[in-house]
Amino acid sequence: MSVPPEEAAKDVFEVVPIIMREIRSVMRSKRPPVLTVPQYRALSFVDRNAGASLLDVANHLGLTPPSTSKLVDGLIGHGLMTREEQPVDRRRLKLAVTDRGHKDMIAARQGTLAYLTDRLRNMDEGDREVIVRAMKALHLIFTGNPKIGERWG
Repeated sequence: MSVPPEEAAKDVFEVVPIIMREIRSVMRSKRPPVLTVPQYRALSFVDRNAGASLLDVANHLGLTPPSTSKLVDGLIGHGLMTREEQPVDRRRLKLAVTDRGHKDMIAARQGTLAYLTDRLRNMDEGDREVIVRAMKALHLIFTGNPKIGERWG
């Protein structure tokens, strides 16, 4: 069966927001109370991108730098992230996830993954294989990186 790219794009455009809405809802219920979903996304980004700056996080989240600064200040205030000025350019900050931040991030991730696992448990094995192949293909297309799953280690 030949599927035109436009049809595949429409399906991705329709289904991904539904899945993300479900993931956000579950993550809200599984996360530690001090960690919002945008804060989780920021922590996760900084965890994957060592030494990320405030602007890097803002671009990732699609927020303005002042909004991101407020979000990061909340993470720092809860002891989940640190901010370190760079000696060469004091305006550039290096962000890092603390041990506690990493622990809270893992707790939110594990609860959400357990939920998704339960949702997919009764699905036909062949359909699960199709999902895995599709996720790998989408990951490669949108990141240029053929490796998927390493971030869950």
